[in-house]
Amino acid sequence: MKAVNLSAEWAPKPGFVLGSKDRDGELTYLGSQVWKNPVVEIVDKPKPQLVDNDVLIQIKACGICGSDVHMAQPDDDGYIFYPGLTAFPTVLGHEFAGVVVDSGKQAINKRTNKRYEPGEPVTAEEMLWCGTCRPCVDGYPNHCEQLEELGFSCDGAMAEYVKVDAKFCWSLKKLEANYSEQDLFKAGSLVEPTSVAYNAVIERGGGIRPGENVVIVGGGPIGQAAAAILRRAGAAHVILSEPSATRRELAGRIGATDLVDPTKQDFAEAVLDITKGEGAQLYLEGSGLFETVWPGIETCLWEGKTLNAVVVLVARAPQKAPMTPEVFQVRRASIIGSQGHSGHGTFPHVISAMASGMDMTPLITKTISLDDAPDNIVLLRTDRKECKITILG
Repeated sequence: MKAVNLSAEWAPKPGFVLGSKDRDGELTYLGSQVWKNPVVEIVDKPKPQLVDNDVLIQIKACGICGSDVHMAQPDDDGYIFYPGLTAFPTVLGHEFAGVVVDSGKQAINKRTNKRYEPGEPVTAEEMLWCGTCRPCVDGYPNHCEQLEELGFSCDGAMAEYVKVDAKFCWSLKKLEANYSEQDLFKAGSLVEPTSVAYNAVIERGGGIRPGENVVIVGGGPIGQAAAAILRRAGAAHVILSEPSATRRELAGRIGATDLVDPTKQDFAEAVLDITKGEGAQLYLEGSGLFETVWPGIETCLWEGKTLNAVVVLVARAPQKAPMTPEVFQVRRASIIGSQGHSGHGTFPHVISAMASGMDMTPLITKTISLDDAPDNIVLLRTDRKECKITILG
């Protein structure tokens, strides 16, 4: 089968020490410290072979994520930008939907409690948690001690087929009433990034009460999805800050009520003006540009009237944030880290929200073939006009 493969050289930076969960020459939790000279290319691979718990899925739609872009993007010294869990070579792709074509004897469909049958439309989590380590059994699968990630450390879905353990798969049957076949798979491929946003603002951030204000920094797919979720949750003002005009316009259609151009407006002044001095209950940092955006967030916390605000960090970046502890102490504010999308009913809740009218497909601004994926992964290093480029199978 045809697949989009990423390879790189294992070349730890001087002074870098492998962690307890790293595997020398193979896997690291700090990719930007180890992997050098990435290469993305179309390769031919055997169709995956199933074991008892596996589901074989024919890919119908797979989105290109910012993580895919940053894994394939070298810095000035040749090291990849992506700071997280990685093992190369691997087939990229973790935002996908497709059709079951085969399944193992113990591959149980959570919709029917029976073995997956051919033809079932599905998506899947990319956080491949073990289920037996302490974080997993305590209910924190996103922090599994044996974690693997689909498209990061094992073969993903930028291919004609992918195999996934059935426990990570979720049926998309609920979407059939609202979407044509192709749009169903487009929507299904957006369940994963939307679930990342849901986990960040609802599970980790604690959600909001209807009528509270929220601020989203960064209008990429996660920020856009957060706008849709928080508007649906009843936020009075969903304020999104994003320098790209096309992404701001899209956010307005998806769920943002107020749009800020930080290249032309003072971020904190705009937020405090929109909220009549109240500030916000929840701030989602989705840009990864901590040195740029953090001072503005702190000004909103300090000058706004809202106590107990939560700042949720969802963007991945190795840089330190210039935090002022006094601001968080005096204003009773919190900083929350958010990783992943698994557990807590997140995937089925997102699918149900989509089935009941939360349409995320406007996020897909361009569709391509699998052969065009490498060039478009490079394009997204600099192109801010596109929001989500999706490969259709």
